[in-house]
Amino acid sequence: MSRILVDNLVVTYPLFNRAKSSLDTQTAPLDAGEDFGGAHKRLVRDRRGYVTGVRALDGVSFRVEEGERIGLVGANGSGKTTLLQVLAGIYLPAQGRVRVEGRTTSLVNINLGMSSEATGNKNITLRGLASGRTRSEIEARRTEIAAFAGLGEFIDLPVSTYSAGMRMRLNFAIATAFEPEVLILDEWLSAGDAKFRKAAAKRMVEFVGQAGILILASHSASLLQENCTRGLWLDDGQLRFDGPIEEVLKAYEQDGNRLVGAAARA
Repeated sequence: MSRILVDNLVVTYPLFNRAKSSLDTQTAPLDAGEDFGGAHKRLVRDRRGYVTGVRALDGVSFRVEEGERIGLVGANGSGKTTLLQVLAGIYLPAQGRVRVEGRTTSLVNINLGMSSEATGNKNITLRGLASGRTRSEIEARRTEIAAFAGLGEFIDLPVSTYSAGMRMRLNFAIATAFEPEVLILDEWLSAGDAKFRKAAAKRMVEFVGQAGILILASHSASLLQENCTRGLWLDDGQLRFDGPIEEVLKAYEQDGNRLVGAAARA
């Protein structure tokens, strides 16, 4: 049984090279990995006025049960990717509690963990073990992964000899080879040439359908409507609205935001 519990989650990006700035004049966003829209209140300062960090998420709480399909919406810098990375175990909370029950498959950055010096076959093993799969599970899928990636004899050569497209195909094949219990997805993956993209699109539909829980961040209204039943709207690092996906999209657009493919809503 998969389940997610997030309670009063706070995530702060520390700035180790601290910049002195005035409380009255510092309004420009800082380079901390996201475009933090000039959110003055998200700058963390010490007693002397030095900026020591940027608060990416501030007091976010929600829970997700087995079978739910969650769509994350919000402007760039609202905290969507940070939340996905926390759920995937990439970032740790500064405060609060995050509990994810069930084996997690994260497609936030499918290139993460690929070893350039190892062969394609060795990377199948390494990536499978890193995702919590047993060696027998990996061996049962090895032939299918190699066939889908379409690398031929290159599967036994070091990844450093691959083109960017070949790497992407292998990464995609590995990342989508095992049925996910909790699937964390940043936008919709497409990879390779036209032929491979067509196969990848079909595989993604099947992959998402197998998930016990789906957490999908996207700027595409149609993608969220097709795959999600519930929405979470993040605004300046805080959870502004949690409800049925149609209601969340409507409120988001009425606030002056615009999603790709969004239709006018009454």
